[in-house]
Amino acid sequence: MDLQHQLTPRLKRLRLSGILETLEVRNQQAIAEKWSYVEFLTRLAEDEVERRDHKQLTLRLRRATVNTGKTLESFDFAFNPSINRQQVLDLATSLYVQQKRNVLICGPTGVGKSHLAQALGHEACRRGYDVLFTSAHKMLLHLNGGRADGSYARRLNAYLKPELLILDDFGLKPILPPGPEDLYDVVNERYERGSILLSSNRTPAEWYELFNDTLLASAALDRLLHNAHTLFITGESYRAQAAAGPERRAPPARTDRSSQELSLIRSGEPRFPAPLLLRHNAAGGHILVIQTAGAATYRHRFLGPVWPRTRGPF
Repeated sequence: MDLQHQLTPRLKRLRLSGILETLEVRNQQAIAEKWSYVEFLTRLAEDEVERRDHKQLTLRLRRATVNTGKTLESFDFAFNPSINRQQVLDLATSLYVQQKRNVLICGPTGVGKSHLAQALGHEACRRGYDVLFTSAHKMLLHLNGGRADGSYARRLNAYLKPELLILDDFGLKPILPPGPEDLYDVVNERYERGSILLSSNRTPAEWYELFNDTLLASAALDRLLHNAHTLFITGESYRAQAAAGPERRAPPARTDRSSQELSLIRSGEPRFPAPLLLRHNAAGGHILVIQTAGAATYRHRFLGPVWPRTRGPF
């Protein structure tokens, strides 16, 4: 015990005080199992590394503001077989963060978009990436507030610094000026510098009209959708199914559109001079076509089904 007391100030000076938590246990193991000095030191070093990793993960999760209960382990894949589980597990490797690519999760309300977004954020934190989770609406309100006290640049930097920015419920609430400009600034500054994971209950073709500006929408979406991974989810609301009880739960909706073209143009005079088309092919891919009057045609390839629309005149 005298030796341990002598070690304490030295370990603290070397910032290795965590070793003290397992020192006595490891010492007893070393005696009982006749470890060599090198093996004993290795076990102590492993304990310290594990302790530091856990501390760093806890710190990253707190900064990310993700719900620590929303993990892949707690996600119920069985409730909705339409979810591409393999694609989710591929995204869980966080390779897209390393590649600085975006991820888009789209689907109707209650199918697990926010849970999956936070779970993927949790996985990125586990792999050492800095993450920030917020709703798109809260981010835009926060940025706009910076104009009043001159802190806009500092607030904008807070959304540019993390390696992964998760924007939840994009398009759920109207984007009022100067929101479209602020959103463009975030997308533009993060383009090929950091990843954005975005969840929305709107189809990508509907995002165009949120900007209320044809040119700004084209520029922002071109950057946001470029090389993005897309995860489309169909089916009924998990919360609605849970409330209905097992006897009233309906099977998830199926969309067997192998080769057809779905036009998302509003009836009557269009609000924008840009037709929006979502084309489907036999391979299961989707191509969003954004064509502006007198400008180039932008095409972005998606993967996954398209859910039935239940809102609006589409």
